[in-house]
Amino acid sequence: MNQSFSTPENVKPRITIVVPARNEARNLEIVLPMLPPVHEVILVDGHSVDDTVETAVRVMPDIKVVHQTRKGKGNALACGFEAATGDIIVMFDADGSADPAEIPRFVEALTDGADVAKGSRFVRGGGSEDITRFRALGNWGLNALTNLLLGTKYTDLCYGYNAFWTRIVPSLDLLPSDLPARADGQMHNGDGFEIETILNTRIAALGYDIVEVPSVEKLRIHGVSNLNAISDGFRVLRVILAERRRRPSAAERLRASIRRSAELSEAGLTTTTATATPVLASVSSTGPELSDDARGARQDVA
Repeated sequence: MNQSFSTPENVKPRITIVVPARNEARNLEIVLPMLPPVHEVILVDGHSVDDTVETAVRVMPDIKVVHQTRKGKGNALACGFEAATGDIIVMFDADGSADPAEIPRFVEALTDGADVAKGSRFVRGGGSEDITRFRALGNWGLNALTNLLLGTKYTDLCYGYNAFWTRIVPSLDLLPSDLPARADGQMHNGDGFEIETILNTRIAALGYDIVEVPSVEKLRIHGVSNLNAISDGFRVLRVILAERRRRPSAAERLRASIRRSAELSEAGLTTTTATATPVLASVSSTGPELSDDARGARQDVA
């Protein structure tokens, strides 16, 4: 059995939006003013050589700026997670591809009981204005392999628009920000774009309650993506195979569940019990409210 949690009706969770950015000044000028009012927005700067930080502070004076310690999106996100003080973390890209209007949908999935709200471009109501046929095919193959090897039912493994309760971060065993960079100049496993796959495979392996949320990926506003479909695709493949070998034992899953229940009790949150059936529920895209079917279908991912 797995336990998920929700907030009492009179308690609003504090939301942290983590925005990794490298040379995204022109996009941040457009994107940051569109974000909803939240507890904090954390900009994680990836050693930008443009006015990324200056622009962010100018358009959002109360933004918290963190400088990543190594290189790569994975390291940037890990630095942002460590700095977060909110109850909920929302992962948000700086290039304009993520729609800020979808954030309430992610948050409501969490406050209704999910541990993780996983964005998907491939459920009803989702879509992409940006993905190429080659990238879509690669994503499908990696997605199918993950579902086969790990027993999950993800529809969009590599999509980076996700939200989750901050308290699950320690259990994900991400690389710490103070880990020295590799001497050969290469990235550590987990420091690159494969971070989404690491998060999703570990979240599922630990038995967290996951709800897929329909999301429409927009076109990047300015500039060119740092993603390389081939090299980053191979990094993701290596992660999938490695994560299968490191799946936690039943005892480790039980300890994680007990620890999570204790944390919830200390925080004054309510818990609900669900059976560990390998099914991902989907949130309706018609608005921030979940449909009755989605509420009833929510299950845990084994």
